[in-house]
Amino acid sequence: MLIDFAPAPARTRESRAVPYVVAAVAFAGYAAWSLQRLRTFDASGFDLGIFEQAVRSYAHGQWPVSDLLGAGFPTLGDHFHPILALLAPFYLLWPSPGCLLVAQACLFALSAVPVTRCAIGLLGPRRGALVGAGYVLSWGLLSAVNFDFHEVCFAVPMLAFAAEHLLHGRWRAAVWCALPLVLVKEDLPLTLAAVGVVLVLNRQRRLGWTVIVFGVVTSALLFLVVLPALNPGGAYAHGSGFDPFGGAIVKVSMLLALLAPTAFAALRSPILLLAVPTLLWRLVSANDRYWGMGYHYSAVLMPIVFIAGVHGARRFAGFRRSLPMCAVVAALGSFGLQAAHLTDGVWTPAQRAGIDAVLARIPDGATVLASNRLAPHLTSRCTVLFFDGVTGQRPEWVVVAQPEQSWPTTLATKAAALADLEKTGYLRVDGTDSVVLLHRE
Repeated sequence: MLIDFAPAPARTRESRAVPYVVAAVAFAGYAAWSLQRLRTFDASGFDLGIFEQAVRSYAHGQWPVSDLLGAGFPTLGDHFHPILALLAPFYLLWPSPGCLLVAQACLFALSAVPVTRCAIGLLGPRRGALVGAGYVLSWGLLSAVNFDFHEVCFAVPMLAFAAEHLLHGRWRAAVWCALPLVLVKEDLPLTLAAVGVVLVLNRQRRLGWTVIVFGVVTSALLFLVVLPALNPGGAYAHGSGFDPFGGAIVKVSMLLALLAPTAFAALRSPILLLAVPTLLWRLVSANDRYWGMGYHYSAVLMPIVFIAGVHGARRFAGFRRSLPMCAVVAALGSFGLQAAHLTDGVWTPAQRAGIDAVLARIPDGATVLASNRLAPHLTSRCTVLFFDGVTGQRPEWVVVAQPEQSWPTTLATKAAALADLEKTGYLRVDGTDSVVLLHRE
């Protein structure tokens, strides 16, 4: 299990520029994709609006809360992600959900630099660039881009640079890159502990065991002490129980899709151990959303798998020719699958213009009960609560999109709640065939 990656060969100016070109193109694509989703009302309150409310709190020097989770709900009691405070200065310059989306695009794109650099060291500029392209179009990253913003975007470049340092035997640099994972999310200190495992396997026992103990203890404290103390319910909010034997087909399919872009060469590298903590909690959880390829849960796995694939291909020369081809084929399939979701949204341009005009009637600073797709268009200037059809909250304004997905309640439940509001003190002051705006009399 020792890492035997040779020092990177001398590279030309052209080859040194390739990783940054790949990253720049990735940033432009990710940012454009994300902002298009926001423009067409495909972004949602859950989760973009929640994160914007947290960052907005930090930007105003306040404890991070999200009213979409519940009036005054402390977001650090939901997930432990104080690293979001780093976005506060940028949010002050651009107070918009677009700020978070562009920041995520930048962080995802940054991770392409070490991945592409490692690939070039093995395969040369052209084939290495193909692997880099396969990485930026990998299904884990595109699925995350296609589902709003999440704090794990910070972890992706951390893990990419940490894995690159491990491959070159830069042990302390790898630890320093992985150390901030403890500020990203409560499960990621276990990934830091996995870095320590790789160090121990490479005879860096003192440093490795220190990292292992620190990671395990930190994660235990976050799960058992910090999060329950900060959560209004007094417990960890996402302990959904265990079901290690459920959804076997879905789980196996996800694992195969994870390894296929590297022609399964990643299995031959100890770097893949960094993926074990994330895979383990996902596969044993009773929450079936964690089992498959959707949402943002696989983003942190992508740099690990691709750099492990590069290392595995170096150790076994037969993989060198197949790695770029597999990466590109998988990327094309991933892009085709995700691009199918990049549409003009549910509403036509004229309908979207009508929705924007209705939202503009809500004054800055107002408290609004808003449905999911409308929430992120108000969170930068209003106090936004979540309309799910069962809430007992009665703020001054209510704005509901029609039609909209039924999550988390049915369309009938939402329609009944809207009718009840109109019977109990709310007046319909504006609306179109796509949106209804109510004001409390």
